Amino acid sequence: MTKSYFVTGTDTEVGKTVASMAIMQAVAKAGYSVVGYKPVAAGSKETEDGPMNSDAIRLRECTTVDVDYEEVNPSLLHAACSPHIAAELENTTVDFAQLSRGLKNIQTKADFTLVEGAGGWRVPVSYDSTLADWVGQEKLPVILVVGIKLGCLNHAYLTAEAVRRDGLEIVGWVANRVNPGTEHYSDIVKTLEHHLGVPKLGEIPYMPAIKSRDLSGYIDISPLGLSPV
Repeated sequence: MTKSYFVTGTDTEVGKTVASMAIMQAVAKAGYSVVGYKPVAAGSKETEDGPMNSDAIRLRECTTVDVDYEEVNPSLLHAACSPHIAAELENTTVDFAQLSRGLKNIQTKADFTLVEGAGGWRVPVSYDSTLADWVGQEKLPVILVVGIKLGCLNHAYLTAEAVRRDGLEIVGWVANRVNPGTEHYSDIVKTLEHHLGVPKLGEIPYMPAIKSRDLSGYIDISPLGLSPV
C-alpha cells in the first residue's frame, strides 16, 4: 500500500515545492516509485499543452511513473491569488470529491505519494472551507516546511498548533533557507527542533536556480519509514 503525505508550509513562498521535490528525489534515489499530487493550484502559464501551474509541472517532473498533468493537478485556477478568490473570479468551485478521486487514482500509481498544498495550512478554497478541511477528511500525515527567516518561529508554532488541533499528525519538518542573510540561522533551527518535537527531515540551503537541482542529498527519508531497497 502506498505511503502518502501532505506537505504544508508556514506561509506562501516558503519552499513547499522545493521541499517536495527534494523529498521525491530522495525517495526515488532510495529505489521507490514516487508520484506528486498538487490537488489545487492557483496561477497558470501557457504551455504547448495548454495552461499549467509551474509547481505542478515540477512535481510531475519528479514523478517516476507516467501520469498526465491533469492527474497531478485536477483543480487548476488561473489567477495567481488565494484559491477562493481565483475560483470566484472564474465562476467555479474547488470540489473536494474531485480532489479525493484524484488522490485515490494517483495513489495506485506508485509506492509513495507526496501531496503539496497551496499557501499555508488555513488557505481558503471557498468562503466557508479551507484546504485543511480536505486534508482532515483524507487523514493525511503532514510534513511541515519552514522558510527560515525573521518571524518564522511564530508562524511555525502557530501552524503546528493548528495542524495538531485539527487532529492530524506532523511526521517531520524541513528547514528551507529562503533568505541567505537571515541572522542566527542555526539558533532558529535549534529552537524549531526543540519546539516542534518531530524529526527534521533536512535543511535545504539557499542557492540559485534551486528548482533545477538534485536536492535529494539534503533529505533524510528514514523518519518516513523508508530505507533503500
